[in-house]
Amino acid sequence: MKKLLVGIVALAGTACSNPKAPAPPAQTGLEGAWKSDGYGFVIVATGDSLQAYEVTQTTCLPSFTGLRRAATDPGTEATYESDGRVLAVSAGLDPSQKQLKSDGAASYMVLRRLPTRPAVCDRPTPDTPEGNFEVFATTWAEHYILFDEKGADWPAIVAAARANVTPATTPEQLFDIMQGMIAGLEDAHTFIVADSIKRRFRTLRGGTDRVAKSGMADFRTKDLPWILSVTDRRLTGALQKWCNDQVQYGHVDDSTGYLRILSESGYTKDGDFAAGLVAFEAALDTIFSDPALTGLVIDVRINFGGADPYGLALASRLATAEYVAYAKEARIDPADRTKWTPGQASVVRPGSRPGFKGPVVELIGPLTISAGETTTQALMGRAPKVLRIGEPTQGVFSDVLGRRMPNGWRFGLPNEVFRTADGKTFDGPGIPPDIAVPVFADRDLKAGRDPGLERAVAALRSGR
Repeated sequence: MKKLLVGIVALAGTACSNPKAPAPPAQTGLEGAWKSDGYGFVIVATGDSLQAYEVTQTTCLPSFTGLRRAATDPGTEATYESDGRVLAVSAGLDPSQKQLKSDGAASYMVLRRLPTRPAVCDRPTPDTPEGNFEVFATTWAEHYILFDEKGADWPAIVAAARANVTPATTPEQLFDIMQGMIAGLEDAHTFIVADSIKRRFRTLRGGTDRVAKSGMADFRTKDLPWILSVTDRRLTGALQKWCNDQVQYGHVDDSTGYLRILSESGYTKDGDFAAGLVAFEAALDTIFSDPALTGLVIDVRINFGGADPYGLALASRLATAEYVAYAKEARIDPADRTKWTPGQASVVRPGSRPGFKGPVVELIGPLTISAGETTTQALMGRAPKVLRIGEPTQGVFSDVLGRRMPNGWRFGLPNEVFRTADGKTFDGPGIPPDIAVPVFADRDLKAGRDPGLERAVAALRSGR
């Protein structure tokens, strides 16, 4: 799924670096401690290194580190590499602010200078059942965005769970307690990973697991090839494939193109975002140079997400005029769930590379997840309208804010919203179709039918 990344997933934007270039001298303007607006990070810059901390009002744990590389982008003050990702620091609105960007996401994080590292970071959070519970419960209280929409009374949930946590609580019992606290949210952008006891928790929105009945891991290896083959039999000729087979293109008939995007990630062997974008743009150059193309079906009914900018790149190839795809906001107040960072708009602009300005139909469904959904949102402002056919998407848009507990367990939760130009969000219920058609229903798969694709072709031929 999109952005199921740990540690630095909340740091958004795009940056590039030259790994062979020598590191420049440290800039004293970056030295010292910085606190993020939202996201719960404190970052300390010392010489050529960064040390981040995951901070709540009561806890503090070391997070990611970064080593400085040469800054190559105009306006970038410093570039760091952190666990294979590129972080870029640029100037803020005044000397007391900086902007921190990570490649592969659609916004930056605002940092504000602190006089010193917070005192809470001078008191190590203990690796005890109570200490681990405190990190988990407080992080959710300060950052989760959908308590009200999910009808969850988090203080009551925490109080009931805390009563069962004692110094004698075993790791297995603690995992069960934490899982029980969040399972009812049915939020696909939440997880717990406890490698020390070989336990994991992930979920989907209730009722949307009917396609992936045996879990996502088995679905990818067992059910997915069969489901895709049902659609493939409706196509004329073989599919062309790019980006580690995540991007596929063929024809439904002589003039109707079929573009399947299975994810917005893993486009290159090493998963590098910038190289993946180059590969994706090259694939789109080929696809949209198709001289026979008069109508296009985009299929993201199975799309596991990834990096939002890939969806923006696709939208730019289809755009006839400039429009706002969405604006990202992050929860900013630990106590007030209604307060957000200022929105950072992602704008779709027509480009000069090959594109398509004709009629487009998009196939969506409950396994259109995360960046698959932001891709869908990025197409909503296009004119002529992109007609959506299928079922509502999964309903998870935010980058996943990854966190660690003192015992090494990891967990994640959404802390952002993606708003349309008129302020609407789709977290929870997902983006609805314009025309409802069952997506990969058992009876259709057994009969070898794809009614969604059939309806899409009919819509293109009839103009609706």
